[in-house]
Amino acid sequence: MIVAGFGFRGAALCASLEDALARVSQGETPDALAVPDDKADHPALAGLAATLGLPVIGVDAAALATVTTLTYSPASHAARGTGSVAEAAALAAAGAGAQLLGRRVISEDRLATCALARRESP
Repeated sequence: MIVAGFGFRGAALCASLEDALARVSQGETPDALAVPDDKADHPALAGLAATLGLPVIGVDAAALATVTTLTYSPASHAARGTGSVAEAAALAAAGAGAQLLGRRVISEDRLATCALARRESP
């Protein structure tokens, strides 16, 4: 299972999320999208989920704060208690034993970040 985790500003557009996903995917196709639960209904994310036909997994704040990330952003840490919202959302949603496929990437418009996490099936 591959989960694409996102962090994004309220002004992000569907194109912002698409760009971040395209930059990080390197041929990998996600099975689900993950975000902090308070952004699960954001129109940009809803648009991307509909376009890709993928479910959205909302991750609660407590779960985000417990995840160790590769990237450390002071702004993310201050806002969400984690070094990278995208990386933490991907790992938390993918479940126990998941691993990041790399660091998060930033969309060209700098409004969204995306990271991929993979959990092997038992």
